[in-house]
Amino acid sequence: MFTSRSRAFALAGTLAVVLAACSGSATPTPAAPSPSPAPSVAASVAPAASPSPEASPSPSAAASPSAAPAASTIAVPASELIFSGKLVICSDIPYPPQEFFDSSGNATGSDIDIGTEIARRLGLTAQVQNSVFDTIIAALQGGKCDVIISAQNITSDRIKQVDMIPFFQAGQSFVVATGNPKGINTQDDLCGKAIGAETGTTEADYLSGSGDYKGQGLSAACTAKGKPAIDVKSYAKDSDALLALQTGKVDAYFADSPVAGYYTVQHSDLFQLSGLTLGVALEGISVQNDAGHKDLVAAVQQALISMINDGTYTTILKKYGDDSGAITAAVAGQLNKIK
Repeated sequence: MFTSRSRAFALAGTLAVVLAACSGSATPTPAAPSPSPAPSVAASVAPAASPSPEASPSPSAAASPSAAPAASTIAVPASELIFSGKLVICSDIPYPPQEFFDSSGNATGSDIDIGTEIARRLGLTAQVQNSVFDTIIAALQGGKCDVIISAQNITSDRIKQVDMIPFFQAGQSFVVATGNPKGINTQDDLCGKAIGAETGTTEADYLSGSGDYKGQGLSAACTAKGKPAIDVKSYAKDSDALLALQTGKVDAYFADSPVAGYYTVQHSDLFQLSGLTLGVALEGISVQNDAGHKDLVAAVQQALISMINDGTYTTILKKYGDDSGAITAAVAGQLNKIK
């Protein structure tokens, strides 16, 4: 997940939901869902069976953000779906404001609303399958979901495994403790510091110099200048990485800018942005890239483009303060576009 994931909209208490996911800290944190893979969440009022035996039933999520029926339904062959009549969406929750649980335990966020609206335009009911980000592509390929919508950066490594439809763009930012006690203001200030990120993200790759950042990681840049390497700390859940910052186990937390900004707005007494933001990247909706899912890829892409063209897409992003990451229909039409 690249960069940017920031906002100052009224979702009071949502960060609490995220932070509490990691109880056991010496510093009190608000209560929230467990950081372990959470249950699948139906996006419609009617309950839906989870495609994964690992998930248990949970409350249904909010209804589609668009109440009016679509002008025309984009057909998807039932053979390309896990369940007839449903679009099962893998998403790694929490990663607010793009995906998180509301106070009632329902999946919500800009990614969730976009997925729900895409499903509606396909004549389907959205169902969210909470998945660990590091194995989210394996979950898709293993038949646990139809698509991934989870702030997933489009990278050369990922498009070898799946097709990715551009739907958002963001940068990468560092969150530090309020007052920035470690003085992290520039890239060189990262050298010798403990930096936390979620396993499997582009942030973790960027720090360690793996994946698309092989040979050009931030830690390697430090040692090339004769400075100490970055102490890279990876965590299975994003909320664990944030908790590590809160409890002093790391000096900074590295995440997409919208997410980083969200946390600092919701808990300004604990966190602030360091002021260091790195490159912007495109995020994509992932679909299996075999011959048996070509119609689904085309249908999801068509639905997204129609949302962009009629303004529904921008309305959803504005609802969560994400509109600075909006892309155009022309970009959405370029499958597997990395930059």
